[in-house]
This record gives sequence, structure tokens and C-alpha cells, in this order.
Amino acid sequence: MSSNRVALVTGASRGIGKAIALALAQNGLDVMINFASQHDAAAQVQKEAARFGVRAELLQADIGHTADHPRVMEALAEKFGRLDVLVNNAGVAPKVREDLLAASEESFDRLMRINLRGPFFLTQRLARWMVKLRQTVIDYCPAIVNISSVSAYASSINRAEYCMAKAGVSMMTQLYAHRLAEFGIPVFEIRPGIIQTDMTAGVQEKYDHLIAGGLTPIPRWGTPEDVGKAVAAIVQGFFPFSTGEVFNVDGGFHLRRL
Repeated sequence: MSSNRVALVTGASRGIGKAIALALAQNGLDVMINFASQHDAAAQVQKEAARFGVRAELLQADIGHTADHPRVMEALAEKFGRLDVLVNNAGVAPKVREDLLAASEESFDRLMRINLRGPFFLTQRLARWMVKLRQTVIDYCPAIVNISSVSAYASSINRAEYCMAKAGVSMMTQLYAHRLAEFGIPVFEIRPGIIQTDMTAGVQEKYDHLIAGGLTPIPRWGTPEDVGKAVAAIVQGFFPFSTGEVFNVDGGFHLRRL
């Protein structure tokens, strides 16, 4: 069994997931770097994480396919013997932004499968294991962190399926926080705002204009590293009397202003 705490970060080959994996490695956690298809990018994250003196392992699995979930747990048990932190980060945007009145069933089902259904059932499986580990591992302080989005509450009629999936992640956070509190397993939600990643590259000009016009009180794009630091703060145990809490990493976008 690993002597370090162990984190699984889903969708960790790039963007926000990569930044989270590296932030946790920097804080002394061994990391399981999950990716669906981009092996070379994930291997680079593994190399960067290892520079912090921790173990970093790769795990190919499509979180949206529940048939892959047993293999995720088996790999964690084989490589590390434990799981202390689950970060549900893997997610996708619609392939095509379509008006709400034209949105397709195919896109809706794809986003729900990857962004909500997959994380829900992966958390169910791994939370059961965490409950068992609480009984056997000394000084075991597990946590679950779900990465949602400001789209959980901010309407975008050209990507309704994304908004609905992220709203589901928010309720999933509340449900698991409620259910797992008796076992000492806190569950948190992080809501990134406008973050500079591959997902937002196609709308950079639009958001450059909106940010310049005052969309966010902090007048800049967010970075994946901003989100990574928030996850690291949670994992370090700075919120021992909190669960179900939402952390906005959005430059103040959520503020209602007059």
C-alpha cells in the first residue's frame, strides 16, 4: 500500500485535469492520471508529476462507459492499495453548439453519459471502497471533489445539454455529501468560470470582449492552475467542518451586481 495519500484525477491529460493532477503531486500526493484517448499527453503529465517526487501512474479508461469502472478500481488497488481523493473532472462540451430548439438527442445523451452518468456511478463504486478503507487505514482522511461549471446555473441556450449535465453534477455533490457524511468523507464542488483551455479556444474572441466589458469583477481569463490550487486547498484539509460546499473559481462571475 502506498505510504502517500493517493488521488485519482479523471480527464487528466490536459487542461484543468492536468493542472489538478500537478497541483496534487506538488502537495505530496501520488496520482493516478486518467485519460480516455490522449496517451502521449497523459504521459507528459505523468513525467511532470514525477518531478515532485511522487508516484504517478497512467490509467486509460472512458469514464462515460461504466463497463470501464471496475478496471479503474482494480488499477488503483493494484498500483496503490488505496484511494484518498477522487476528483471527478472528466467532461466534454457539445461537438456543435446548437440552439435549444434544435439540440439533438445524440448530443444530449453523449454529454449526460460522460459528464454526469459516468461520474455518478464511478463515485458510487469508489465511495463504497473509501468506506471500507476508513475501517482499515490509519489516519485516513478521504475526500471527493466534483468539477462542475458556472453553467450549472448560468443559462447558455446554445449548449443546453452541457448546462443540464453540470447542474446534475451540482445535485450529485449535495447527494453524496449527505450520504457520505456519516463516514467522514466530505464531498465538494468546484465551479470554474471562463477558463482558458482547449474547450474555450473556439470562443476566445467572444469572451475576450465580454471580459473587457466587465463580465467578471476580476478582469481576466481564469487558468487551469487557478482550479488546481482550489482543489489542493481542499485536499490539504483546510475545511474540516464543511461538506457539500461550492467553491466558485470564476473571477467573481457569480456575484449579482447593481
